[in-house]
Amino acid sequence: MILPRFYPIFDDVDWLRRMLPLGVKLVQLRVKDQPDAVLRAQISAARDLCRAHGAHLVVNDHWKLAIDLGCDWLHLGQEDLDTADLPAIRAAGLKLGISTHDTAELDRALALAPDYVALGPIYPTILKQMKWHQQGVDKLTDWKARIGDIPLVAIGGMSVERAQGAFDAGADVVSAVTDITLNPDPETRLRAWVAACA
Repeated sequence: MILPRFYPIFDDVDWLRRMLPLGVKLVQLRVKDQPDAVLRAQISAARDLCRAHGAHLVVNDHWKLAIDLGCDWLHLGQEDLDTADLPAIRAAGLKLGISTHDTAELDRALALAPDYVALGPIYPTILKQMKWHQQGVDKLTDWKARIGDIPLVAIGGMSVERAQGAFDAGADVVSAVTDITLNPDPETRLRAWVAACA
């Protein structure tokens, strides 16, 4: 499977309304701590926007809603794997991406035949507190050797300037969050990402 090389992550569908017209073809919606009705509305709107723009939507965590709403992709962290119904996810035809940080997590992920594997944080990240410090680009090379043809996503502290180093080290896809959302001009920054990953 060939995935787009640029993979932004946003916490609200309003970001998708702004960014999908600029050339995003793979995007994750990661909405946390909201009531079910809000989650359902966000995911439904994101699904429709992505379909209108010919983009892949990846739903973070909310596997039941992803199934109910006919989405195509799901991303699960290691904690989410503990409670997710993997047979139901696969029966629904959802493609699955999984976060990994160490060898044990990678082994667990590979046993589930994921559609991509994410490794992070490659660089220090301000997005969330993590027990893992930066993994470094060299670990991308190791991970890619282990996973073969499965797409490898580099995430965590990524910037336009760091993207090529991640690709050179073995990443197939580079993911960004705060490099876009905290930029004073997110649209211009996103256009730079699209160009860097073309």
